Parts: sequence; C-alpha cells; structure tokens
Amino acid sequence: MTPTTRQQREALARVFDRTYDDNATQPPIHPVNRRRWLRGYRAFRKTVQPGSGCVMVQWSGMWLGIEPDGYTHS
Repeated sequence: MTPTTRQQREALARVFDRTYDDNATQPPIHPVNRRRWLRGYRAFRKTVQPGSGCVMVQWSGMWLGIEPDGYTHS
C-alpha cells in the first residue's frame, strides 16, 4: 500500500463517499453499516498508486490526484 498523509486519507474518504450506497457525508452510525463502509473504504484505499508528488486513484472512469495537503484534482 502506498503511504499517505492524514489529509490524503480524509480526501480519499470523501471521494469514496461519493460512490457509497447511502451517499452519506460521514461513515454510517450503525455498527453493522460502519463495518461495511470501512471494508469498502479500505479496499478502495488499496487501489491508490504513487504519482508525481501526489497519490493517484481511479474513480468514475478518470484518475484523481490527491496532493499531500488533501487537494484533489483530475
């Protein structure tokens, strides 16, 4: 797994939330749903690849770059 900063992990969680079933801005409150969200998020995080000064992740048919400060761009 590619090392990431806290800001990058928070940005990845926001990107993952865009496609999550419940379309929530926060992880689901109920413990069963929270575990499902965490499993999906962790699987999504494993797809991160190193980029040029940032990390790259494929999302919705495009590549997103996430800078160390969490700024996300396509």
